[in-house]
Amino acid sequence: MRIGILGARAIAFGMAAFLAKAGHEPVLWSPSGARVRKLAAGALLTATGAVEFSGRVKVAHNCAEAVSGTDAIIIALPANGHRLVFDSALPHLKSGQPVIISSHTSFGALYLSKRLAERGVRLPIIVWGTTLLTGRQQLDGVSVSVNTIRQKVDVATLPKSTGAEGTAICTELFGDRFVERDGLLAIALSNLNPQNHLGIALLNLTRMEQGETWGQGEHVTPAVGNLIEALDLERLRIAESFGLSVRTVQEHFSLSFHVPMGTVSEMNQQMHREGRGGFGPATADSRYIYEDVPFGLVPTSLLGRIAGRPALLHEAGTSLLSAAVGRNLVADNDLLPDLALDKLSATALTTLCEE
Repeated sequence: MRIGILGARAIAFGMAAFLAKAGHEPVLWSPSGARVRKLAAGALLTATGAVEFSGRVKVAHNCAEAVSGTDAIIIALPANGHRLVFDSALPHLKSGQPVIISSHTSFGALYLSKRLAERGVRLPIIVWGTTLLTGRQQLDGVSVSVNTIRQKVDVATLPKSTGAEGTAICTELFGDRFVERDGLLAIALSNLNPQNHLGIALLNLTRMEQGETWGQGEHVTPAVGNLIEALDLERLRIAESFGLSVRTVQEHFSLSFHVPMGTVSEMNQQMHREGRGGFGPATADSRYIYEDVPFGLVPTSLLGRIAGRPALLHEAGTSLLSAAVGRNLVADNDLLPDLALDKLSATALTTLCEE
C-alpha cells in the first residue's frame, strides 16, 4: 500500500521504516521541509533497535503530493502541529480515503470531521490511543533509534460504524496489535502520556532546566509514581462516568514496555535496570509541557467537568506548569475553541463522538 505520512520526526521516521520493511510504500512529508532535506536528496533512511532498516523512502514536496493517490494517510507529529497539517491536507482528501491519527489528542478527529463535512467529504478517521512505537531521531537527519514497538495499541474509528474497517486497515499495515475500543471518547481517555509526563516533568523540572542527562525511568521514584497513579485514578473515574472501559497506567507500562505488573515506580525502575528507561527531556522547552499540557491535560480536565468528575490534579498541574513557564498553556490549544465541547452534555458529547 502507498501510505502518506504527514510529519517527519522520530515517530514518522520509525513508522516509515516499519512500513518500508514490510513491503509498503511510505511517502514522508514535512510541513517545513527541513527534517527531510537529506532524504529528499537521496540519502538512506536508517532505523536501528526494534526496527532494523536501511533504504530509500519517497519524500513529497508538498502536502498535495503526499495525500493524492495514497491508500491511507497517517498524521504522525506532535499535537501542536495537528491543526496545521489537518488544514493543509483538507483540500486534497477524498471520500473513503482513511486517515490515521497517531496518537489522537484533544478531539482532533472531531475538528477534521467537521471541516471535511463542510466540503462534503466523508471518510474513516482512525484514532490511536498512543503511538505504534517510541524512538529518538538522530542528529544526522536520516536516522532513528526505535526503542520499542508496542504490543497493543488502542484504536477506534469515526464514525463508529466503520470501526471494523479501521481496525482491519491498521492490522494490514502494522500487524495484529490493535485493540478496538468503544469509540472516539474511549480513545480520548486512553492517551496516558500527558498524565505520565506531568508527573515526570513537574517533579524533575530543574533537571530539565539545567540541561542534565538523566534517566527517565530511574527518576520515576516512588513519589513520582504515586502522583502518576493518582492522576490515573482521576482519568479512570471520568471514563467510568461515561460507561467506558480503558486501560490502567499499570497495564499501559506492562504492554508498552514489556515489564511485569507492579507499581508505576517499580515498573520504571525495572526498565531502567534493563537499560530501557530512556532519558528525560534536557530542556524545559519540551513536548512534555508545550504539547502534553494544552493538548492532553486540558481536554481531560474538560471531560471531567462535563462528566461531573472534576480532574483536580490535572487542573492543578496545568496551572503549576503554566506559572512555572510564564505562559497560559490552556490558550495554546488551537483545536478545542472551534468545537465548543464545553457547551455539550455528557450524552450529547458521546453521540458526537460516534457519528
